[in-house]
Amino acid sequence: MAETMAIQTDGLQKYFGDVKAVDGVSISASKGKVVALLGPNGAGKTTIINLLTTQLIQDSGRATVMGFNTVESPKDVRRRLGITFQETSVDPALTGVQVLHFSGELYGMKRRERKVRATELLEMVGLTDAAKRKTKTYSGGMKRRLELARSLMNTPDVLVLDEPTLGLDPQTRAKIWEYITRLKEEFGMTLLLTTHYMDEAEQLSDHVYIIDHGKIVREGRADELIRDLGDDTVRLQGTGDISSFVKELEKLAYIQSVHSSGGESMHLGVDSGQKRVPGILALAASCGFTISEVAIDRPNLGDVFFGVTGREIQE
Repeated sequence: MAETMAIQTDGLQKYFGDVKAVDGVSISASKGKVVALLGPNGAGKTTIINLLTTQLIQDSGRATVMGFNTVESPKDVRRRLGITFQETSVDPALTGVQVLHFSGELYGMKRRERKVRATELLEMVGLTDAAKRKTKTYSGGMKRRLELARSLMNTPDVLVLDEPTLGLDPQTRAKIWEYITRLKEEFGMTLLLTTHYMDEAEQLSDHVYIIDHGKIVREGRADELIRDLGDDTVRLQGTGDISSFVKELEKLAYIQSVHSSGGESMHLGVDSGQKRVPGILALAASCGFTISEVAIDRPNLGDVFFGVTGREIQE
C-alpha cells in the first residue's frame, strides 16, 4: 500500500493579474521529514505556503495535506496544520499564556486541555517565566518563540514555518533550530520550512527545493547538491572578457564546475582551491579578464543557487 504523503503538490500555478507567482510547482514531503523551500524574496515561497494552508486557491494544479485536498477539504487540512508566519501577530494586550489559550479555543480544545498544553509548550520554548507578562513587553525573539508555541497548540501533523528566524539574533536562531530538530526527532512531525538562509536549509532539511521566479530550479538532499559542485569553491569578481575565460576554464581537468552570472561574478568548483588559484589567475590574465576579488571556501547551498540561477541569493 502506497504511503500517504504529508504534503503533496502537483503542477501548482497561481497568477496575480498577469504575474505568474507560482509556475507549475510540484513538491512532496513524507511524514517525519523537514523539507525546505529555498529562494530569495519574491521567488514564490510564501504564495506556495498560502496555497497549502488554504489561504489562497490555485488557478491550476492540485495540493494535499495528510491526504486531504486543500480546495475540496480545507477544514480537514486546517485541523492537521500548524503555521508560523513571517510577521509576528500576537495581541500586545494579552499575556503569553492567554495567547495560547485563545488559540486553543479556536481549535475547540477544552479548558483543562488548553491549560496542560499551554504549560507544556511554554516550557518547551523557554517562556514559562514570562507566561503571565503581556506580549508587548516581549522581545522579537520571545514573540517568535511564542508564535511557534501557538502553532503547536492543536498538535498538528504538519508544521509550516515561513521564514521562522527572519531578523533574529544568532542565539535565538540557534534555539529555533533546536526546537525544529526536536519536533522532527521526538514527535515525528513533518515540517515545511521556507527560508532564504542557506545555512538554515543546509542544517535542518532532509530535502531542499530551490525556487526562483515561481519555479523549482533544483531539488535534492542538500549534501548531494553541494557535493556535485566539487571539493572547493573559488569565488571570483572581475571585469573583462568573461566568455573567453569561461571557455578556457572548462578545458581544465581540475575544474569540476563553472558558473557565471554573465557579468562579473564566477563560482568555480575545483579539486583544491589553494593549489589551483595561481593557475586560475594566470589564465584569467591571458584571457583579458582582470580579477579584483578571490575567495576560497567549501561549497554550500549558496553556490548551488548561484549555479542554477546565475544570481546570489541576496539578489
